[in-house]
Amino acid sequence: MKFNCRPVGLEFLNKAPIKFINEVELNASPAQVFSILENAEAWPHWFKEIVQVEWHHPKPYGVGTTRTVKLTTITVEEFFFVWEQDKRFAFYLTSMSLPLAKALVEEYRLIPLGENRSQLTYTVCLEPSFWLRLGSPWLLNSYEQMFQQAVKDLAVYIHNPAV
Repeated sequence: MKFNCRPVGLEFLNKAPIKFINEVELNASPAQVFSILENAEAWPHWFKEIVQVEWHHPKPYGVGTTRTVKLTTITVEEFFFVWEQDKRFAFYLTSMSLPLAKALVEEYRLIPLGENRSQLTYTVCLEPSFWLRLGSPWLLNSYEQMFQQAVKDLAVYIHNPAV
């Protein structure tokens, strides 16, 4: 069963009721990090809750690209509305298999820090559904920990992709 989410734009990053922001310095250039983020097979290696990523369009990806992401507990459909190659992308969820959010946006922003170094700012903003509010704060805390761990694991993956 699919539960539809409301489409939102970048303004949602400033007005969402719940916001998670995680930053990490990475030993890779923005272009190298972006290539990992475009690689469907890489995601489950560093974002432990992700089981599978399926892009619905061929490369080059861009605004209007969609994908399905299967996590251990939920499947989500994503629509990319910002795409700046090697710099940032953002998507909103169009639907999810559990009714957890009315709207959700993720933004991945890369800033160069010098030769083969960059900073990733990973922002997740959401308007929770009744069911997620019911499980708060425990559920929100678990999401916050998941997002924090993902950026840490990305740094490890960049250092050693075989891990």
